[in-house]
Amino acid sequence: MDVDAYVAEHGGQWRRLNQLCGQRRLDAAEVDELVALYQRATTQLSVLRSRSPDPALVSELSQLVLRARARLTGRPRPSWTAVRRFLLAGLPGAIWRAAPWWCAVATAFTLLTFTLMWFVADNPETAAAFIGDDEAANLVESGFAGYYTEFSAPTFAFHLWTHNAWLAAKCLAAGVLIVPVGYLLWQNAMNIGVVGGVMVSYGRADVFFGLITPHGLLELTGVFVAAGVGLRIGWAWIAPPEQLTRGQAVARAGRDGVLVAVGLVALFAVAALIEAFITPAPLPAPLRIAIGATAFLGFLAYTLILGPRTTTPTHPPEHPDPRNTRVDHEVSGNIGDQLRR
Repeated sequence: MDVDAYVAEHGGQWRRLNQLCGQRRLDAAEVDELVALYQRATTQLSVLRSRSPDPALVSELSQLVLRARARLTGRPRPSWTAVRRFLLAGLPGAIWRAAPWWCAVATAFTLLTFTLMWFVADNPETAAAFIGDDEAANLVESGFAGYYTEFSAPTFAFHLWTHNAWLAAKCLAAGVLIVPVGYLLWQNAMNIGVVGGVMVSYGRADVFFGLITPHGLLELTGVFVAAGVGLRIGWAWIAPPEQLTRGQAVARAGRDGVLVAVGLVALFAVAALIEAFITPAPLPAPLRIAIGATAFLGFLAYTLILGPRTTTPTHPPEHPDPRNTRVDHEVSGNIGDQLRR
């Protein structure tokens, strides 16, 4: 194949195609010309790839074809509609569908934590077995309250955000195996129950609940949601619905898991800001608790109001239009409207 002759024959078309790709606006005739030149360039590129030993020419024409294709199909742009759909339907719907699971997790976790707290408070000698007498005394005197002021607030907030997001990610990922989620929850319940029991046994219940409640309401709810969604994914594998295969059930639950994972990043950011800036602030305890409770109730309202709406069945039109079918030349028919915008 004579490459020079081939370039001389079709080079004018390539230059014209490149010119059209660079124009800001195209009229109807130029759009038709762009489509025709793109189709020819695609064929010519195929010929060059099979017969030409010149990789530079193939690369150059490939880039031109890609530019033309991008001009015809349009470049993807950030869509606020997609963000709005995620915030108003996707995320609350995914959380709502898993509500029985994370509500059960929250109930079991709360009962277990308060049982441990009551046991440690009622049996002070157990504190020595769990953390030691010296450590218990230090915890009561300054260790628990000092935890919230040990680092600067921005550094502390970032640490809390990444820690809680990682914990939620582990709950979501391990949900398919069921047991690891229980272990992660047990670790957190044990930590809160023992620390709370020690503080109560030393008469510092007001300090404990005054510091842990503002951020704990929202933060623990995020952990409960992550664990519940993870367990739902695992149960979809164990007992899929009758109308779905095991793989389809896991895929559907997994899609909800992805939505929840993205949403929890924002939830834990809010919880981290509360814990780093509000919890140690020199404010009255009722005010700090009220701020945390407001964030917690806002999340519940968001889920309870928007979540059920996503489960409302939609009915197909009574007389569907059989002409609503996609044909191959549809793209070229609509290209003019896209490019003239």
